[in-house]
Amino acid sequence: MMKKRCGVVSTYEEWCSPKIVGNALELLDKEIPRYKLKIKYVHLCFSTDPFMYQQEQVCELSLNILDKLNKNNIRCTVLTKGLYPKELAKRNGCSNNNEYGITLVSLNENFRKEYEPNSAGFIERIASLKYLSDKGFKTWVSIEPYPTPNLIEQDLMDILEAVSFTDKIIFGRLNYNARSSGFKKHKEFYNSLATSVTAFCKKSKIDCHIKHGTQL
Repeated sequence: MMKKRCGVVSTYEEWCSPKIVGNALELLDKEIPRYKLKIKYVHLCFSTDPFMYQQEQVCELSLNILDKLNKNNIRCTVLTKGLYPKELAKRNGCSNNNEYGITLVSLNENFRKEYEPNSAGFIERIASLKYLSDKGFKTWVSIEPYPTPNLIEQDLMDILEAVSFTDKIIFGRLNYNARSSGFKKHKEFYNSLATSVTAFCKKSKIDCHIKHGTQL
């Protein structure tokens, strides 16, 4: 909806078709020398998916971008609903300062197919992240936007236990959704879950961040 409003695409089908920025690496060659000393880190990416599921061209470009940034001593954070290629652990992009994350709001595949079509399966997603964790790299999980029970009945603790190997967990509510906001006890629901996430992370020695506005 945002891309359509800004005139980037005209239809949902067009938005679903990935487009490569052909000169991305050339742009980095120009911008890195200019901004290198000002950059704290580069995040890939909230407006698209750097490891878009089953899109090899997108994944390869992202690997090359990570390589180029890391070779210039620029730390990167990454978030995906796809799968991290195992070769990432062998490339320059495997910098120990990087942080690799996945979005995970459920373990239910039927929910994923409805709300995250064309994304990687939840179990596959977790496995690809754990592979990097086992290799010694920093990992994180974004449990956001977490759905209310009228969208799906599930136990958040099952999700937390599935990613208990990670270094950091971010938790946030589902916004801009009429059904979620219409759930009568949504404030109490998110307040309770935020408390549970904080307690779980403290017990498991995992860094925790509750997104602003989740607890009301």
